[in-house]
Amino acid sequence: MNAINKLSPKRWWYLMPVIFITYSLAYLDRANYGFASAAGIDRDLGITKGISSLTGALFFLGYFFFQVPGAIYAVKRSVRKLVLCSLILWGLCATATGLVSNIPTLMVIRFTLGVVEAAVMPAMLIYISNWFTRAERSRANTFLILGNPVTVLWMSIVSGYLIHAYGWREMFIIEGLPAVLWAAVWWYVVRDKPSEVSWLNAREKQALANAMEQEQQGIKPVRNYGKALRSGNVIKLCAVHALWSIGVYGLMMWMPSILRSAAKIDIVSVGWLSALPYLAAITLMLLVSWASDKFQNRKLFVWPLLLLASVAFFSSYLLGDAHFWLSYGLLVLAAACMYAPYGPFFALIPELLPKNVSGVSMGLINSCGALGAFLGAWLVGYMNGLTGSPGASYTFMAVALLASVFLMRQVRVHTDSEPTPIAEVSHSG
Repeated sequence: MNAINKLSPKRWWYLMPVIFITYSLAYLDRANYGFASAAGIDRDLGITKGISSLTGALFFLGYFFFQVPGAIYAVKRSVRKLVLCSLILWGLCATATGLVSNIPTLMVIRFTLGVVEAAVMPAMLIYISNWFTRAERSRANTFLILGNPVTVLWMSIVSGYLIHAYGWREMFIIEGLPAVLWAAVWWYVVRDKPSEVSWLNAREKQALANAMEQEQQGIKPVRNYGKALRSGNVIKLCAVHALWSIGVYGLMMWMPSILRSAAKIDIVSVGWLSALPYLAAITLMLLVSWASDKFQNRKLFVWPLLLLASVAFFSSYLLGDAHFWLSYGLLVLAAACMYAPYGPFFALIPELLPKNVSGVSMGLINSCGALGAFLGAWLVGYMNGLTGSPGASYTFMAVALLASVFLMRQVRVHTDSEPTPIAEVSHSG
């Protein structure tokens, strides 16, 4: 632990702001569709409720198919080049959304946006695993994923005002341009490996390399991707993330529409109310990531929070619109508890798998999360449109989260006194 404490803190100051802003821009351009839906894109383009939910969810279908290829490129080639191309392309796709005039074009753009953003999350997780040690990784992952709730926090407010002042088309155009501009900053600042930067001296680079090599010694080798991806832990973590994402993205995509329908309020007020759950999420994420790194018990900071989110969804359903503010408070709690475990969850993966396969495994796990996000964004919107209330969708999200809790508890995590679970994979056929 003393050796880790001597590692250069400059990594945090040089890298985390860039990582945070990059992922924030990705989230901005995928989450603002919910506001466009609440503001009248369906009416203007003649979109039915069923088509609206499918269109919003198509992003995640594109995201699902290209996670693993993106992760393989990031491992074998370059995170820096991959994210540069992604930034430019997703910014252009997001801006183009403001120019659409028909439903098929909108569907193609949403799907394409998912394709070009697909590589960002696994690439960033791989990048963090190359620069930060096991004792730091939960906090580093959390700073990455904080780009999600922080962005939705301010985006909820800004999008409400932009739509109120200009319209949903202008919102897409204005919010799509920053990603294209940021691509130049990313290319100038980021390098793939510690050995390539000038702001670490030779001693600092060697200390980091030694720490990374030392933590890999406790993990049994796995010869290829196929054996890693077929391991019991990876399969369980894929299912956990898929079920968990149903709740996260079901709420994120359709909260503006749910709030506007339940409370009969204007779009600016919807923006402010949509922001509060993400403020709570930010606070809890920081606390949980610190505790996870301090106690080095990742599972303990994942499944109990998902269980609490499940209970909050079901309780909000029981209260209904008649008790709007109590129901809304439970949604704030559910959002905070769903976001808080991300840092520990993604810190767990490189602790179960050796470096040569952990990056692609993270791509597969996040890919399954995208499939869950597709189902959540589509079915939650569809249920809300079909029933005219969010009750059925709250129950659906609660059950999905409860199933993720059960599977998360089945994940085998080794301790220093036990053989690593992945050992069984290295001997399998």
